[in-house]
Amino acid sequence: MEDYEKKFEKHIKSSNYEKLDKDIQTFLRKKAYLFKFSFQEVKQLVDMSIDFDMWNEKNIDKVWKDKNTKKETFGHIKKVWEELKNRPKSYKGFLKEAPYDYSRKISFIDSSKEELGLGRCPVASEKTRCCNLYTLDAVESCGFDCSYCSIQSFYNENKIGFDKNFAKKLENLKLDPDKYYHIGTGQSSDSLLWGNKEGIMDALFEFARKNPNVILELKSKSKNIKYLLENDVPKNILCTWSLNPTTIIENEEHLSASLDDRIKSARALANKGVLVGFHFHPIVVYENYLYEYKEVVNRLVETFKPDEVVLVSMGTLTFIKPVIKKLRQRDFKSKILQMPLVDASGKYSYPLELKKEMFKGVYEFFKAWHDKVYFYLCMEEQSLWKDVFGYEYSSNDQFEDLMIKSYKDKIKNAL
Repeated sequence: MEDYEKKFEKHIKSSNYEKLDKDIQTFLRKKAYLFKFSFQEVKQLVDMSIDFDMWNEKNIDKVWKDKNTKKETFGHIKKVWEELKNRPKSYKGFLKEAPYDYSRKISFIDSSKEELGLGRCPVASEKTRCCNLYTLDAVESCGFDCSYCSIQSFYNENKIGFDKNFAKKLENLKLDPDKYYHIGTGQSSDSLLWGNKEGIMDALFEFARKNPNVILELKSKSKNIKYLLENDVPKNILCTWSLNPTTIIENEEHLSASLDDRIKSARALANKGVLVGFHFHPIVVYENYLYEYKEVVNRLVETFKPDEVVLVSMGTLTFIKPVIKKLRQRDFKSKILQMPLVDASGKYSYPLELKKEMFKGVYEFFKAWHDKVYFYLCMEEQSLWKDVFGYEYSSNDQFEDLMIKSYKDKIKNAL
């Protein structure tokens, strides 16, 4: 017994045990001593305990049942956990029962580096169909607090980095004049949230004007369009919004603009002649989710003409292990990990059959825009394209070429 206790105390240091409530720590310690759970079993019990609490479900001590054997006891609690993961979650009353603390203090830092933060999409993979997007790190980290976002895992929390030499570096960037580039600034931060702080928008607009072979996409969950309304927007700048039903925005996309404000912002820019687009990414499964996504789609179809909209993308929750670990280390309530997680090209996401349901469902809601707006799946398995759209690309390069051609045609027609 003494040897087990020593091993237990040693091994829990490399788990999330210290994140647990003291009473739950004591409960798990007693059960571990009683059943002699292996360290891997203890680690899983700790993570399941965190999940129960994060999902605002009954704590592990309330659903625990001692069985005749260690295997049966562990199997029971894992079955409870898996049942919660595998059925569509409910957000009814979630905000009232698990209120979010909206107080957040952020600071601004100089993130200047020798090189300009321009490169290929960091989550690109040959195992998934990718559009070969270039990403430009105009700002590092975000002022929003979406529970599923990986940005907080890659950058210092609550510290927003601005490159003081960004404009100069961008001005000196040499591009191939015979090649078209699709560049997005929404990978490491929100593209519109910061406005023209540190002259970011001035630099991006000038860059777009000087490089007509660049299609510059500003992707956002913000309503801060003041700079764009007050200035001439180059025609090769696209403004796109990530959209979700209000259920997800209110419960999981904290501090971001409301659905109404996002749509109103897009409408205001479309009125000015700016091409807009929409990303349904991530689509999240919960009770009656497709009904609520259909309501969002109906609003878009009623509010915009297809010639004002350059793209609609679809994607869903996809995690790497470090992000899942980071989410469990946070002190907040979220149901985002209350979902079935299976291997997805080395990452973790919904099963393929569930993805087919969500993507086909949302795409069909847009029937009025088929063949008039460019639709695509973002970082999904190649096999899904045929099931969703009825066609597939032979390579990432073909995907990139046809996407850019579609964007160029929309820009030309908008002139």
